[in-house]
Amino acid sequence: MDGSVARPRPLLAIGLRLMTAVVFATMGMLVKLGGTRGVHLVEMLFWRQFITFVLITAGLVAFGKLATLRTRRIKSHAARSALGGFCMFFVYGAVLLLPLAEATVLSYTAPFFAVVIAVTMFGERVGLYRSAAVFIGFCGVLVIMQPGSMGDEITVFGVVVALCAAAMVAMISFQIQDLNKTESPWSIIFWFTALSTPVFLIAMPFFASAHDAETWGIIVAMALSGALAQVLLTSSLRFGSAGVILLIDYTSLLWATWYGFTVFDRAPSTTLWLGAPLIIGSGLLIAWRERQLARSKAQPIAE
Repeated sequence: MDGSVARPRPLLAIGLRLMTAVVFATMGMLVKLGGTRGVHLVEMLFWRQFITFVLITAGLVAFGKLATLRTRRIKSHAARSALGGFCMFFVYGAVLLLPLAEATVLSYTAPFFAVVIAVTMFGERVGLYRSAAVFIGFCGVLVIMQPGSMGDEITVFGVVVALCAAAMVAMISFQIQDLNKTESPWSIIFWFTALSTPVFLIAMPFFASAHDAETWGIIVAMALSGALAQVLLTSSLRFGSAGVILLIDYTSLLWATWYGFTVFDRAPSTTLWLGAPLIIGSGLLIAWRERQLARSKAQPIAE
C-alpha cells in the first residue's frame, strides 16, 4: 500500500485494532516479565526500536519500497519520534509499576485526554455529554487508586505515570492521523524508529547488562510484538478515526486480566471491576457523542 491519502474503511480499522489490542497486551506481559528478570527499561526500549527498525528496513529493501520513505515532513516525523520515544518510557513504566490489568485500564483514559487536547489545541467546543464523560472517567480512576485497597501494588506514582502515558498516546494519535494524510504507514514507523533508536543507543552503556538465553528470548519476543503492534496501530489509524477505533482497545483488558492471572498469578482487584466500567462507559459516551456530531456536520442544512 503505497498511497499517501488515507481512505476510511471502518471495518478494516476495527479488525486491525482488535489485533492491536491482543498484541499490545502480549507486549505488556512480556515487558513486565522482563522486568522481573532484571531487564532495565532503557534496554527494552532500545531493543524494541532497534529490532523494529531492522525489520522495517529489511522489508522495504526486499520489496523494493524504499522510495516510500521519501518525505517532505521530516520535522513532523521528528516531533512524532520525540513524543513517541518519551511516551514509551511512561507506557512501559506504567506496566512495570502497576499490576497489568490496572495499567491497562488506566491506558483507557486516552480518549479523555483527546477531548482535552481538542479543546486546548484545536479550539473545539465541548458540550455537556463529553464534559460529563471526562468527569465520570476520572472518577473511575479515583476508584481504582483507592488508598489501601491493594496494599503496595497500586501507588500514586504508578497511577500518575499511567495517566501521563495515556495523555501522550492521545497526542500521538493526532500526530499519526495528520501524518497519514501524506505518508505511508511504513514511512511513519521507519522514521520513528530511525530517529529514536540512536538516542536509546547512547543510553545503553549505562543500563545494559548480561542476560541468560531465556531472558533474551523474552526481550526479542517483546520487541517483535512491539514491532507488530506498531504496524497494526499505524494502519488502523489510517483507515479509521482515532476517537472511534480507540474504543476497540478496551478488549485488551480481557487479555491483560488473563495474562495477569496465568503468568503473574494475580486476580483482578475489586476496585478494578468498580472503576473499569466507569472509565470504559465514559469512553463509549465520548465516542457516541463524537459520532453524533460528525453525522450532524455531514447532513445538509434543510432550511
